[in-house]
Amino acid sequence: MKFIKDKEWLLKNLDQKDVRIIDCRFALSNPELGKQEYDNSHIPGAVYFDLEKDLSSQVSSHGGRHPMPEINKLKEKLEIAGIDENTTIVAYDNGEGAYAARFWWMLTYLGHKRVYVLDGGYKNWLKSNYPTTSDVPVFDKSEFHVDVQSYLLADVKEVQEVVSSGNPNIILIDSRENKRYLGIEEPIDKKKGHIPGAINKPWMEGLRDGYYHSMEEQKLRFSSLDPDKELIVYCGSGVTAVPNLITLKEAGFEKVRLYLGSFSDWISYEENKIK
Repeated sequence: MKFIKDKEWLLKNLDQKDVRIIDCRFALSNPELGKQEYDNSHIPGAVYFDLEKDLSSQVSSHGGRHPMPEINKLKEKLEIAGIDENTTIVAYDNGEGAYAARFWWMLTYLGHKRVYVLDGGYKNWLKSNYPTTSDVPVFDKSEFHVDVQSYLLADVKEVQEVVSSGNPNIILIDSRENKRYLGIEEPIDKKKGHIPGAINKPWMEGLRDGYYHSMEEQKLRFSSLDPDKELIVYCGSGVTAVPNLITLKEAGFEKVRLYLGSFSDWISYEENKIK
């Protein structure tokens, strides 16, 4: 998998100067927990990036629950972490996959070409009795060159156009669990249901115990989709959709974009319909 690194690779490359490790652990129910866990122990050399403080901006009337971060602020933190275009980056969370994937997408969107997600996450790193530390690393500041890949992002206007036109060449993929997609239950957002015309491919079906399924299994998951069509993935707030985006890319789908605002942004517009 070209977007995934296994823990054995990372163990062998822990001391490489051009490798940077990013800890993305987070808990929606307790936003401070990830940083607390990082302070307690993390993979040696890892730098902590917070989903809400670093990888999102302040919530407003539109943009969803985890809006696009302020690029200049993110750029500055990347530079403090010693990251430039030659750095190989491996991001991990606790095995959920989604938080590390959000970092992967952000860096890919900014034009970085050597960013990966650690397969299995921190919980499986611990199960292997691999080294951990509480030491916080310090790096020489670098210069990070931003080269925004705008084709990776879909905004609400584009999604509105897809819904209104019924364009058969663009497929909306709702990445949430089936109960939320169907509107049977909604534990987070103010409205239930999904964007009209969207199909459901729950993101968690692409992983098992924190590990991504094989490429062959991912291809089977998406075998009903036409690889020539454009795909726009979304979830509740643009976080859990990214594992689906990664696995779609791994399965050979090239035209895949993220609706970062996702359902929480969609429902912030009164005129947008829900099914």
